[in-house]
Amino acid sequence: MSNEAATVQTADAATEEETGPRRGLGASLPAADARAKTEGTFPYAADLWAEGLLWAAVLRSPHPHARIKSIDTTHAREMPGVRAVVTHEDVPGTSVLGRGKADRPVFASEVVRHHGEPLAAVAADHPDTARMAAAAVIVEYEVLDPVTDPEQAFEAEPLHPDGNLVRHIPLRHGDADAVGEVVVEGLYRIGRQDPAPIGAEAGLAVPRPDGGVELYLASTDPHGDRDTAAAAFGLQQDQVKIVVTGVPGATADREDQSFQLPLGLLALKTGCPVKLAATREESFLGHTHRHPTLLRYRHHADAEGKLVKVEAQILLDAGAYAGTSSDALAAAVAFACGPYVVPNAFIEGWAVRTNNPPSGHVRGEGAMQVCAAYEAQMDKLAKKLGLDPAEVRMRNVMATGDVLPTGQTVTCPAPVAELLEAVRDFPLPPLPKDTPEDEWLLPGGPEGAGEPAAVRRGVGYGLGMVHMLGAEGADEVSTATVRVQNGVATVLCAAVETGQGFSTLARQIVQETLGIDEVHVVPVDTDQPPAGAGCRGRHTWVSGGAVERAAKMVRTQLLQPLAHKFGMSTELLQITDGKITSYDGVLSTTVTEAMDGKELWATAQCRPHPTEPLDEAGQGDAFVGMAFCVIRAVVDVDIELGSVRVVELAVAQDVGRVLNPAQLAARIEAGVTQGLGAALTENLRTPRGLIRHPDLTGYALPTALDAPDIRIVKLVEERDVVAPFGAKAVSAAPVVASPAAIASAVRAATGRPVNRLPIRPQAAVVTSN
Repeated sequence: MSNEAATVQTADAATEEETGPRRGLGASLPAADARAKTEGTFPYAADLWAEGLLWAAVLRSPHPHARIKSIDTTHAREMPGVRAVVTHEDVPGTSVLGRGKADRPVFASEVVRHHGEPLAAVAADHPDTARMAAAAVIVEYEVLDPVTDPEQAFEAEPLHPDGNLVRHIPLRHGDADAVGEVVVEGLYRIGRQDPAPIGAEAGLAVPRPDGGVELYLASTDPHGDRDTAAAAFGLQQDQVKIVVTGVPGATADREDQSFQLPLGLLALKTGCPVKLAATREESFLGHTHRHPTLLRYRHHADAEGKLVKVEAQILLDAGAYAGTSSDALAAAVAFACGPYVVPNAFIEGWAVRTNNPPSGHVRGEGAMQVCAAYEAQMDKLAKKLGLDPAEVRMRNVMATGDVLPTGQTVTCPAPVAELLEAVRDFPLPPLPKDTPEDEWLLPGGPEGAGEPAAVRRGVGYGLGMVHMLGAEGADEVSTATVRVQNGVATVLCAAVETGQGFSTLARQIVQETLGIDEVHVVPVDTDQPPAGAGCRGRHTWVSGGAVERAAKMVRTQLLQPLAHKFGMSTELLQITDGKITSYDGVLSTTVTEAMDGKELWATAQCRPHPTEPLDEAGQGDAFVGMAFCVIRAVVDVDIELGSVRVVELAVAQDVGRVLNPAQLAARIEAGVTQGLGAALTENLRTPRGLIRHPDLTGYALPTALDAPDIRIVKLVEERDVVAPFGAKAVSAAPVVASPAAIASAVRAATGRPVNRLPIRPQAAVVTSN
């Protein structure tokens, strides 16, 4: 926990002792589900049960690329206890799906395009029977050579009817002939990070008497999932209902439908409830991952270190299917120069299909990859000019009113210089003592370092930026209803609580607006109006905005009779701590008395201002808003073994407005830690398209013991006037900045270029001449 966050919590505690628990916006209100999760009673999808339950298993391809010659399900169907087997022939409706572009089949039919692609699904009376029956499905393959190098995808035979190129964005901004006195170049590679959900991916499908089906899922976009499922099942949308069960947290893994659709098909075919709880291996094979990326950069600067031009080529590996790769590429190209003023920029961006596992939405998609590259370039520039790395950045940072390479003016608060100053000037942590008692402080832990004398300390910086909400014309809208009766408020909004704290925020908004302490948020299902997907901070902005508008409408209904009775406007009345008072003190009553047993309710929508797609030159106002984060990393590196210990990460971030201090600190710390994994350990290896070690032994997630001291040294509360409450999303920006900062610090400690993430030990070894 950061020093600042701890201070905020202490202040809250003192307030509670004096005046009782704080409520409303700005208070550290605990999450409503915190106790249930702590006690193990929270209803996750894997815990669900139904009478007459069957179990499902999915057969997945062992090959990354093959032609399917035949699928024989005879043996599987004849096994005792097996109730149904489905393949592509049993999909009655649309046979393709996709979050962004619909190009991914429910089941492979003619060609397998990636390792782990679903071919069949089985329902049986026992989970072991289902798995054995799935293994008994006989598939005859003609194995084909996989295309796993995204650079080869341009010349390879088409892997998909839509071709290998998902999208190309040529960004042109400024003078192509501009040159700088100093030029630095670099080639960078970013690995494949897995969302690695801690909770099991699971679901339950229950057939309905009307021929429809209900799906109980940890969905982050229930209405989108419903529409896709209805199309695949050949049903009307009102015949499919998604009920959101407990989401253990989502950073992309809850957005994939590789097992949800087979689950529904089996329930419809058998007429029985069907459940699937994926193994860890099935999770790795089934869901999407962060886009592996290849980046080539050339930075031009003048003799003072001011940027003149940036040239870059960005290649995203979409894997077998397009998914959200178009969105990720737009972010990568738009933010390819980072939060710096660049008068001339020429960026070529591509996303291509390969036979690698599909890529999709993960926090900071596109922006994280380019941040690692442009910050490496800034380090090279500083070294070549003999400048301090922080100073060369300070000479180029963006501010409100500057223009992105896309031609869009930055109208939101962009206090990048203030953030950089805060982390630069924050005191450095003390050096470890050269004593046996402090060996654990060295890279690798006790006995991990060869010799203390081989340890070098480095300091580096990462300046990251992300966009909030959807982009390029996405229609972001959310609907919410607030109902008040008998002193209790109820919020109905289909915004899924994925760990970002929306349920807590909704309670705080109603408490702040109506002065009612007891606020309940109704569980989410698709009988409610849509609220959209839970990513890019949209529920804080759009769904929170809808809740606020509905609450204010109820507030007006509550206050109008009183205002009319006393001959004043509702603006002259205020609600504080459950009491309604007038500006002159003439009126003083409680909310409960004013309600007088009535039921008040209102429904409202929130829709941000529209955006536009990038044009053929990569120009356009594509983003609703942006958020910025600056991180200073301090690392210790054993230059003989190449082991790295992150000592401290100092974070400064513009948050618009702090709505819940404890929750905000937790979100920043979680984002920083996810970035730590991308920097040092997390790399899902796929030699020749095969996922190697699809488990948490082979895929190294950072644990609590790996997490460094995270110091939140500054939170800039400059409200974004177009955002409800003025708040910004907080979790994605630290994910973007922290890998770049850690790599920068390792460069400072070793003098090595460090051009690949995650950082391999050999990249941090310094050999003597």
